[in-house]
Amino acid sequence: MNHKKKLTIAVGMSGGVDSTVVACLLKRQGFDVLGVTMQTWDGSVELPAAPRRSGCYGPGEAQDLAELRALTERLGIPHVTVPLADEYRQWVLDYFRDEYLAGRTPNPCVICNWKLKFGLLLEHARARGLSFDRFATGHYARVERDQAHKRYLLKRGLDTEKDQSYFLYHLTQEQLRELVFPLGALKKTAVKALARELGLDYLSARPESQDFIECSHYAALFKDNIIRPGPIVDCAGKALGEHKGIIYYTIGQRKALGLRGAKQPLYVVHIDAPTNTIIVGPHADLFSDRLRATDVNWIAFDALLSPLRVKARIRQRHKEADATVTPDDANGRMVSVVFDQPQAAIAPGQAVVFYRDEIVLGGGTIDHER
Repeated sequence: MNHKKKLTIAVGMSGGVDSTVVACLLKRQGFDVLGVTMQTWDGSVELPAAPRRSGCYGPGEAQDLAELRALTERLGIPHVTVPLADEYRQWVLDYFRDEYLAGRTPNPCVICNWKLKFGLLLEHARARGLSFDRFATGHYARVERDQAHKRYLLKRGLDTEKDQSYFLYHLTQEQLRELVFPLGALKKTAVKALARELGLDYLSARPESQDFIECSHYAALFKDNIIRPGPIVDCAGKALGEHKGIIYYTIGQRKALGLRGAKQPLYVVHIDAPTNTIIVGPHADLFSDRLRATDVNWIAFDALLSPLRVKARIRQRHKEADATVTPDDANGRMVSVVFDQPQAAIAPGQAVVFYRDEIVLGGGTIDHER
């Protein structure tokens, strides 16, 4: 980064330890820092009161914003709140609801990062007259310029336990060009040590926001009249019981099925939304060696034209597995993925992300598992 010109860096701030440390570090390095925060809560969804905010969307936002304003004022960092409630409802809540009703397992963090946090937030901030050169967040990931190929690369964060590159695979070259991830080369322990050094150690004691909604279960997003009970059957179609609504189930789930007398543990292996049916089977039925992905975004290159060997991750906590990706269309926006070894609980709607060593090659949405 060129320090000859004093750059202004907008920092996406949540009030948590990571984004606050980012803002302080950049200010210490001599940049002009501006804090920006999405305002997403509009009261359109009735959520039960929680003792402390545990998600990105909910009534606790007002307290968080008040505390954040006080914090940025103490740190001497200008701060602006950008209203995005309508956009959050459209891109995140409606998407999440539609996916679950279709029997799929959505990934709202991927959509929120792509469409809102690194998209509409910056567009709306600039439309309000804010001027900045770069945008930084507290994500544990890295962006580097590949001079040889004249493009930007997304890499894992060095802290393997905190690496968030999986959720960022949909970022475009235009978005990556202006991004700064100051924590990408740091361990979480180092960030907490910096927080103590900066007098912000109390932020480290707060529980981190782990979900996109401030609620113990997503059922609050659904109207009662669209949550319908239905049959639970085995792979041969034999009725085993009744489920309370397909929104409560996901591929690989074993608990809370309400099935008694089974000779072996049973897992959700398929959700048939058109018939409102949950299909269960033994653990062996969870495994598949292939999937199809759509809406694939390639970061390391423009298009996939021939089969490619990769390490593929099918969920955030999945250990990447060796696989071959083959394009199913002219540019690889639809692909077939064949694993060297069968993988468990491949869930349609989730993201599959492709890696080569530290580099995120790209990723897409799992369309079906077989």
